[in-house]
Amino acid sequence: MSTEAQLESLLEVINSSARQAIAEYKKGGNDVPTINSPEFHPLDNSAHNVVLRKAVRVLEGACQQLCASLAPPQRTLVRCYDWVCVDIAHRKGIADVLDNRPEGLHVNELSRMVRIEKTKLARILRLLTIRGLFKEVTRDVFANNRLSLVIKSTCNAGYLVHPGGGVELQAASVFFDTLNDPEYGASHDPGKTALHYAMKQKGLPTVSSSFEMLEMDVSHPIGRANTFHKSMAGMGEVLGSLSVLYQYPWNEVSTVCDVGASIGAFSIPLAKTHSHLKIINQDLERVMPRAKAAWEREAPEALQDQRIDFVSLNFFEEAPVAGQDVYYLRLVVHDWPDAKALTILRHVRKAMAPHSRVLIQDFIIGNADRSSDGAAKNIGVDIAPEPMLPGFGSGNTFMYQQDLIVLMENNGKERLLDDWTALATAVGLRLEKVYDLGDTAILDFRVA
Repeated sequence: MSTEAQLESLLEVINSSARQAIAEYKKGGNDVPTINSPEFHPLDNSAHNVVLRKAVRVLEGACQQLCASLAPPQRTLVRCYDWVCVDIAHRKGIADVLDNRPEGLHVNELSRMVRIEKTKLARILRLLTIRGLFKEVTRDVFANNRLSLVIKSTCNAGYLVHPGGGVELQAASVFFDTLNDPEYGASHDPGKTALHYAMKQKGLPTVSSSFEMLEMDVSHPIGRANTFHKSMAGMGEVLGSLSVLYQYPWNEVSTVCDVGASIGAFSIPLAKTHSHLKIINQDLERVMPRAKAAWEREAPEALQDQRIDFVSLNFFEEAPVAGQDVYYLRLVVHDWPDAKALTILRHVRKAMAPHSRVLIQDFIIGNADRSSDGAAKNIGVDIAPEPMLPGFGSGNTFMYQQDLIVLMENNGKERLLDDWTALATAVGLRLEKVYDLGDTAILDFRVA
């Protein structure tokens, strides 16, 4: 295929995926949203939008590939979203200030309300506006749009920008030095990472992993533990993780153990959607009070019906509650290098009955070539259409960014399908099926 023919094919992919997304938005008589829509579309927070997510994944990946093919490489190099400015806008509550003000506010008034010097605030907002976050109604008058609604204080997804301004920034600032350090560079120890290197340089207390920092509040002024739990709920919103509530046959099971559950970002919606399930929320003992408070606030009926139990668990040292139908782990295994991941899975395998299954909701990194496309497709993994880059190119940028983040924090990793099957085989599990959800996937493991 000639280079020009490849570009023409990409244009066809862009056109077809965009039309598919438009068709999904129009279902049920809804209007198709634009970046300037002043409110959420019904599909924005729907768990039924897997088709839309898959169409957008293709669209984003094909568009980025086309842009990178035709733009000067220098332009592409600097075309990153400025999360520093997003972090400022979120911490200052700018989207909340602009709420219910469709006419917008002049930067002079906004400056007085959020206490940032007006010319600097205007420059920050103008950068965000040109990226598509907020809109400039008229010169120096800014208003919310559909994107900026996500960083209102009532949306959990906004809290994802805080770790980027703290832990990841610390780690990224020394990542190069860490790779060249003889002690840290070759280590896969979760206690010898770029983050730990940065802490050592600053004379901060040594911790065994980034998760111990949650209670230390050294990386963020509003409290890293509370931010972390909110960001985990926000991660589910960003990734559309709750589509698993409708894509997996929960009617086939009765009991679910949520391993590494945090405060219930997944299990609370699961309990609300599938009231026949008995659920166990397992995480570290220090998380349990926050988890109970979250359930009392968001799912009191599950507590009243005794459909939820709280059992503390250190999954590196002990097995979860034995004999459950499903052991569910969402974005848990990717935090850890293989040795630690195997420890977690061995403990889960020890708890399993012959009928039990393990559901791991995580990322599946695409191979750099298409040699394994056939095998992946046969087990349920979607394959990027030609001539897109394998793994949907930039349509899956987030998972590759996460790969570096977990590397810098805990020496964790996102894994290829072969990596997942190797881990499973080592602990006596077999991969039965993959449910591709558009961003994350559900890997369904059974006893081998």
